[in-house]
Amino acid sequence: MKLYDRLFLDIEQRIRDGVLRAGERLPSVRRACEAQRLSPSTVLRAYYLLESRGLIEARPQSGYYVRSRPVGTLAEPDMSRPQAASRALAVSDFIFEILDAVKDPAVVPLGSSFASPALFPLDKLARCLAAAARHMDPRATVTDLPPGNDELRRQIALRYLAAGATVSPGEIVVTSGAMEALNLSLEATTQPGDLVAIESPTFHAILQMIERRGLKVIELPTHPRDGVDLPALEAALATQPVKACMLMLNFQHPTGACVPDASRPALLDLLRRHQVPLIEDDTYAELHFDRQPPLPTKALDDDGLVLHVSGFSKSLAPGYRLGWVAAGRYAQKVQRLKLSASLATTIPVQIAIADFLRQGAFDAHLRRLRSALEIQEAALAAAVERHFPAGTRLTRPRGGYFSWVELPAGTDALALHRRALDEGISIAPGPIFSAGREYANFIRLNFGHPWSGEIERAMRRLGELAR
Repeated sequence: MKLYDRLFLDIEQRIRDGVLRAGERLPSVRRACEAQRLSPSTVLRAYYLLESRGLIEARPQSGYYVRSRPVGTLAEPDMSRPQAASRALAVSDFIFEILDAVKDPAVVPLGSSFASPALFPLDKLARCLAAAARHMDPRATVTDLPPGNDELRRQIALRYLAAGATVSPGEIVVTSGAMEALNLSLEATTQPGDLVAIESPTFHAILQMIERRGLKVIELPTHPRDGVDLPALEAALATQPVKACMLMLNFQHPTGACVPDASRPALLDLLRRHQVPLIEDDTYAELHFDRQPPLPTKALDDDGLVLHVSGFSKSLAPGYRLGWVAAGRYAQKVQRLKLSASLATTIPVQIAIADFLRQGAFDAHLRRLRSALEIQEAALAAAVERHFPAGTRLTRPRGGYFSWVELPAGTDALALHRRALDEGISIAPGPIFSAGREYANFIRLNFGHPWSGEIERAMRRLGELAR
């Protein structure tokens, strides 16, 4: 058991037993550190977990107090119910209008799609990149063309093996970020005019790439905790000419949902029966908070139908634009499409990331990153409970760095977005995550930035605006 877990359980038990009573002040972080011989980060993490469980509350300029009425977490949103009909898309202009507003570094980045750069080992990566540039074998300009650098693909295959999936380096195609991998996978499995099944809500970039390809979508009901609804997918495959499924099964964007391990064999069996490929966007899989990661869907794929897409932008190297796809039976087609689309992924970056992975530093970094994100998720959930209007619902993801918030009926998320932006706060309004601009009273919040007084004040003001 970790030190913060032990402290959390000790204080929780004292609250339950009445030793610590409602309204009593907990020791300050400094005093708790001295008494328990713990670091400030350990004490803060325990306090954040207690706060997220509704057992204590933070009072500005005063400290942490036992709540007068301990409460549970907020209710989660219901299963989504998108329109069942297939449809063409026209979302790009609308999405770009929203996203252009969140680039200003002076804006509090609750609407950002990126975690804080401070959470990543950019100095170490820079050293690896400098070494790769200095010592690169000139022959690598040819040998590291698609499918990519041999050592990098071997390191990625080793990570699959550690997660329980046997993936040959030969089916891995290195790409310029996961976005290129998704685009190439879509091109390898569909033709313009085809129908693609997606979750609802879904990542707005998925909608944009489907629109760019001239495809149509059918949106599937999605549970905010357990992910895509399998009976709805089965009905769609039985009645619609679906050519591919594009899903996020681990820490789905924007809801944070994770399809249970027990449901995955049924999902793969369904796809096998209909011979429909799955393009799985799995870019957040490494950001799990629980001790064990979710079961890799690729581990169950004995038919080559899963094109498993991931990358390092969310877990290690933002801005380096390095991703891949383990493309199964489509590997050769994806490799040829990559050659014709962009020829190659930047070779020094491939070598640098391979070197970083070979040094064994990735897992130590991931442990720190996951710990930080879990603390920040708890802090954001507690702030939503403190500041947002009655009737607000909230997802509690166990990975990634997004929370999906349902505001009371009648709240206009687009109007809230505009008013918040006027005050230097960004949010991502729900309609950008839907082909039909649904989710008018939903917002997505980013907890990928270290908690600060600035973020706390922004959350309080956002709650006031929502009310």
